[in-house]
Amino acid sequence: MNREVLKEQIKRHEGEVLEVYEDSLGYLTLGVGHLIQKSDPEHGKPAGTPVSQEVVDMYYNDDFDKHVIEAKHLVSDFDTLPENIQHVLVNMTFNLGGTRLSGFRRMLGCVERREWKEMAVEMEDSRWFRQVGRRSKELQEMVLGA
Repeated sequence: MNREVLKEQIKRHEGEVLEVYEDSLGYLTLGVGHLIQKSDPEHGKPAGTPVSQEVVDMYYNDDFDKHVIEAKHLVSDFDTLPENIQHVLVNMTFNLGGTRLSGFRRMLGCVERREWKEMAVEMEDSRWFRQVGRRSKELQEMVLGA
C-alpha cells in the first residue's frame, strides 16, 4: 500500500478545511473529515472556529492510521490484496467508518474471493455509491482495474 498516494487521494475526496465546520449530516468536523470527539480540545467550539494546519495534520495522520487498522480487520488477508483494492477499502473505511463498511457483506465477500467485477457491482448497489458522487465512481474504476 502506498500510504502517501492514498493519503493524497483521501484528502482530495474529503477536502481539507482549516476550521470547525458542519459536515453534510450536521456534525461538527474539522480538517480532513475529522469528526470532533468529546475528548478533542475543539469540542464545543462553534462552526467557523479556525484550526491550524499542524492540528489538522495531527488529526489526519491519527485518523488515517485508525482507518487502515479498521480496514485490515474487515478483510483477513488484507496485506495480500492488490494495492488498488487496499486503497479502495481504506478510502471507504475513512468515509464510512469500519462499522458501516462491515455492513457491505456481499462486497466484502467478493474481496475475500478476489471477484473484482462483482465487487464493483456490489459497491454500486448501495446508498453510499449514490451519495458520494464522483468518489464512488473513481473507487469503482480502481476496483475494475485490479
